[in-house]
Amino acid sequence: MRRVKDTAIAAVTAVALCSGAWLLVGGDHPDAPPQPSAAQARTDRAGQADRGAAAPALPPSPPDRIRVPAIGVDAPLTGLGLTGTGSLDVPPAEKKNLAGWYEAGTTPGETGTAIVAGHVDNAEGPAVFYRLGALEKGAAIEVDRRDGGVAVFTVDAVEVYAADAFPDEKVYGAADRPELRVITCGGPYSRSTGYQGNVVVFAHLTGSR
Repeated sequence: MRRVKDTAIAAVTAVALCSGAWLLVGGDHPDAPPQPSAAQARTDRAGQADRGAAAPALPPSPPDRIRVPAIGVDAPLTGLGLTGTGSLDVPPAEKKNLAGWYEAGTTPGETGTAIVAGHVDNAEGPAVFYRLGALEKGAAIEVDRRDGGVAVFTVDAVEVYAADAFPDEKVYGAADRPELRVITCGGPYSRSTGYQGNVVVFAHLTGSR
C-alpha cells in the first residue's frame, strides 16, 4: 500500500492518470510529452544545498489553484479522495485544465508532504500536466490558498519512475518541512497499457505572500 501520512493509498494511485487516451485515439504522435533528463534527478540533501531556503510553514488551508509559469500551467484545483478500491481518485478526464489535490492529507504550505495530481492528456489532446516532464530544478510553483495567501514552492527535482518501481516512501513519505509533490503519468508508452510510469516533481516551500 502507498501511504500519505496515516491514510492508505493503493498501489494503483497514479495508474488512472496514465491511459494515454490521446495516443490511443489519434495514433502515435511525434510530440509526445517531454520526459525529465537525468540532470533534473534528486540529489542527496545532506550533500547538496537546497535551491532556496525553506520558508516557515503556513497554517492549514485548502488550495484553490496551481500555477507553474515555466511550463504554462494555470489551473484550478479540485479535492481528491479515495475510490472504493482505496486508490487516489483523479480529476474528470474531460476537464483537461483541472488538477487535483489529496484533501485528506497535507494542505500545500503546511508542514508535511502535499500531493497534487493531474492528467497528461485526454482523448482530445494534451492536458494540464502535459509538459510537467520539461520542468527544471529551481522553477517556481505557486499555489493559491483559500485563506487568501499564496504558497510559493521551488522545484528540487523532476524524476520519472516505472510503475512497477515507484518509490512510495520517497514520494509520499512524511517531511519535517512543507513539501509538495506534483504527479502525472510518463515514461514509455504502450498502446496496450498506456504510459508505463509516472513523472514526479519534488518541491519545497520557499516563500508566501
